[in-house]
Amino acid sequence: MESRISKLHLKFAEKTWNETFQLVRRCMDKPKDQSKPCEPLVRSLERLQEVFNVSSMNTMRYRLEAIAKKQRMGFHITEATCYLTTDLLYLEVVLLPGGGVEEVKVAPHGGSPVPSESFLQLLRAKHFAEFSMKLAGLFAQYNIPGDNEIKFKLFSSLQFLGKDLEKISQLPSVPKDSDPQMDMINNGRIGCLIAGKEDTPLTIQFHTTPTAGMKTSDRPFLSGEANPTEALVHAAQVTVGISDVTHQLQMASVLPQPPQLDPQGRPVFLPSTEAPHETLPACFLLTLQPAVPMMSSFVNKLSQITAVAIPDVDLQWAPLPKLLTRRSPSSNSPGEIPDQRDTIFTVPLPGGVTHRYVLPGAAWEVPSQRAAVADSVPFTHPAHVPALLELLRHQCAINALLRSCIAPQGDGAGLVCDLHFEVLPESETSFSVTFHRPDTDSLAVLLVNVCDSNQITCTLFGSGFGDPSLDEYLSTVMKRFMSVPVTLRTLYRKLEETASAPLSPGRPATTEAQSDHSAPSRRHRDRHQRRLYRWMFSHRTTNSGQLSEPI
Repeated sequence: MESRISKLHLKFAEKTWNETFQLVRRCMDKPKDQSKPCEPLVRSLERLQEVFNVSSMNTMRYRLEAIAKKQRMGFHITEATCYLTTDLLYLEVVLLPGGGVEEVKVAPHGGSPVPSESFLQLLRAKHFAEFSMKLAGLFAQYNIPGDNEIKFKLFSSLQFLGKDLEKISQLPSVPKDSDPQMDMINNGRIGCLIAGKEDTPLTIQFHTTPTAGMKTSDRPFLSGEANPTEALVHAAQVTVGISDVTHQLQMASVLPQPPQLDPQGRPVFLPSTEAPHETLPACFLLTLQPAVPMMSSFVNKLSQITAVAIPDVDLQWAPLPKLLTRRSPSSNSPGEIPDQRDTIFTVPLPGGVTHRYVLPGAAWEVPSQRAAVADSVPFTHPAHVPALLELLRHQCAINALLRSCIAPQGDGAGLVCDLHFEVLPESETSFSVTFHRPDTDSLAVLLVNVCDSNQITCTLFGSGFGDPSLDEYLSTVMKRFMSVPVTLRTLYRKLEETASAPLSPGRPATTEAQSDHSAPSRRHRDRHQRRLYRWMFSHRTTNSGQLSEPI
């Protein structure tokens, strides 16, 4: 065997890159199974192309052909023009003799070719990986399963849906945010709709975290963002997919002309008897980018809105923090978090402050906190979209707050920290944070209730907390920054200022019984006090963020 390998090395050492490239290409042109290209040969061709300089028309053709095959598209050549084709779409690439690109056009089914500046610039810059990714996103919108008759009907239905969503997005609304772009994304009925063009799928941006107008030093600690200059924007591509059951899908606009709003500010739709529909084995999809970890109750609510069941077999259930940690953009910690174990996350803040958050495994393993990662949401009517977006925003807000406690994981390895916080679930939309107060030798509990994406309330329980204005202030900070660490840092500063301020003669000292912020506060405080003290004094932590065995 070694002698044969040596002979092969000697044989091909005498050949040029171009000859080797041509040999691999000829082998690929004759696969045994046309539906399954030989993967080793495909990888070999890709590696050769990465080092092969595109300096001729033939070389550019080979690159485009390889990209088309990778995306399972057809490829045809007529003189200096290459065509990358599907049943409902084709790209027309006009080449120059030296391997350059003169023009790129995109033509959907039934439409005329339209120049695409974005595809053109990517090819001229020879950014083939980015070109392939953009082509894959576009192809996904037009890659509709089924025979040609069903494909054409679904494509037509998808176009009518897109036009209706665009009309809904243009209906008047009352702004809730001073930033028009943020308001459109987080509060718009259809979010920020990026109208689909020939080279761009119809996309809805529906949730983002607030970063404008705040200190740059705070931005990395908002909602677990990996990039301090860019907020995480949740978006959804509007596509269509095959379903196991048939659904009625629109074959014309379902909006009255002109579009109207009802007294509650919701879009008015035509009765089903007045709008043409077709019964098809498919449904529309909101393909989420990135995918969203969702609690089981929220998944059930999605199905209640659309009357389209989400198959449970397609979902892998796990505690919500585990999914958030796994998908955290800032997470540097490899591997999975074992179930039923307390997990520690160290979050460094500006000014040398370090927080350490404990999420008890057993507490988050309860059925109400069971979650799964949703990468798409099926629906059948444009009326479903506003309600679906509100539910997705609600879940994204919960995820953002919890993720701010668990990311960036790994960045605080080895740091000494004496500020510990325990995060416990209280309901499907609320959680509590227990901490040791800086002004007294006692514990306090901050209850965070996420009523919806626009209504987040904080309630502080503990001795001496009886001022509703403090709760309102913390709620404002939490909503503004969408960050538990930033809010707790603000609270600590206020408590330290209060402790250092001299007692006013006109303000008598309050007793614990007088200022304990109601009976529920004592129950919260006592329960969390026992848990946190037991954790602080019976465990030690490792640099990996996992709790070790009890001391």
